[in-house]
Amino acid sequence: MNTIIREAKIIDSENPFHNQTVDILIIDGIIQKIGTSLPNPDNADEVKLENLHISQGWFDSSVSLGEPGFEDRETIANGLTVAAKSGFTGIALQPNSYPIIDNQSQINFVKSKANGFATELFPIGALTKGSEGKDMAELFDMKNAGAVAFGDYNKSLDNANLLKIALQYVQDFDGLVIAFAQDANIKGNGIANEGIVSTRLGMKGIPNLAEELQIARNLFLLEYTGGKLHIPTVSTAKSVELIREAKAKGLKVSCSASVHHLVLTDEKLENFDTRCKVSPPLRTETDRQALLAGILDNTIDMITTDHNPIDIEHKKMEFDLAKNGTIGLESAFGALLTALPLEKVIEKLTSGKTTFGIESQTIAEGKKANISLFTPEGKDVFTNENILSKSKNSAFLGTEIKGKAYGIYNQGKLVLN
Repeated sequence: MNTIIREAKIIDSENPFHNQTVDILIIDGIIQKIGTSLPNPDNADEVKLENLHISQGWFDSSVSLGEPGFEDRETIANGLTVAAKSGFTGIALQPNSYPIIDNQSQINFVKSKANGFATELFPIGALTKGSEGKDMAELFDMKNAGAVAFGDYNKSLDNANLLKIALQYVQDFDGLVIAFAQDANIKGNGIANEGIVSTRLGMKGIPNLAEELQIARNLFLLEYTGGKLHIPTVSTAKSVELIREAKAKGLKVSCSASVHHLVLTDEKLENFDTRCKVSPPLRTETDRQALLAGILDNTIDMITTDHNPIDIEHKKMEFDLAKNGTIGLESAFGALLTALPLEKVIEKLTSGKTTFGIESQTIAEGKKANISLFTPEGKDVFTNENILSKSKNSAFLGTEIKGKAYGIYNQGKLVLN
């Protein structure tokens, strides 16, 4: 498929065409020519969209899709289509399916299901068998099969020695360990951020300490073992501070913040809306501002949607019984632009590839076309009509968004929303 993208403004601070409006000729998935008013002698398909901007393809470091086992929540096929229409050329798939992705055959299965799609799927293998936190999974075999990292989705590893051994073991093959941080004993039966809102609503609170204590422990382990550690979806001011200090020491630690923690606060819980029940919980405005500061000073390496489809039977119920999780692919770009400058949004949607060992494709002649298409202009309110996922559990319903993701060009395919 030969394509010319017309009058596209490139947003990539390290690209010589940064902030320039150009045409891009793509032949067989490779960028052949970048310039202005390019001729079209071969009747290539022309893409011309209002106020079109492009960047390197976006990568989401935490996406749950359900399949295998929970296809009623989401399938890999539809999930990758949703990701493409939301501007993402690559996603890291969490292992929280049924069965858990904890061996080589499961990695091969999800990769085979993703063949032929414009958005690439990079599987995360479970760190422990069945994500039960007891025995280490077959990490080396999964790495050879294509796993980009190892972690138990939204589960803290209580056994500090097991995390220590994992950090030591993966160094032999340059593996990345993901350690979600929430001390189960301190969390207890908490269902919302411990603070004024939870007190007013009569909800059992989850203190910031539940996250911070676990992060501090994991950073001590990393300092002892060496290796690479990724801390997903940090949510408190103190967590950002701890990671900032660890990076200053030279530890190989990376972290992400979710879109919903960067944009929303626990004030969204006023109506007991279970779509806003997430893990870690939505925090206060003080924490949100600290996360934004961490993005701006690069303490936080990447932004994730932490996209987690949940079926209506497990969401439309009493708040304390409802499952944690929100979908986030469709709303990510528009929500982020309400909180951060465009260039920083693009930087944090693309920088995660390096951490996960995935090659970045700059927009240059002779390079593979791996491009996200979008416009930063226009305001709207996110509604059900914007949801493309099978599950509809979005915390962003009724929230103002800015701009729009048009789609992607990747793997020789153009997908537009």
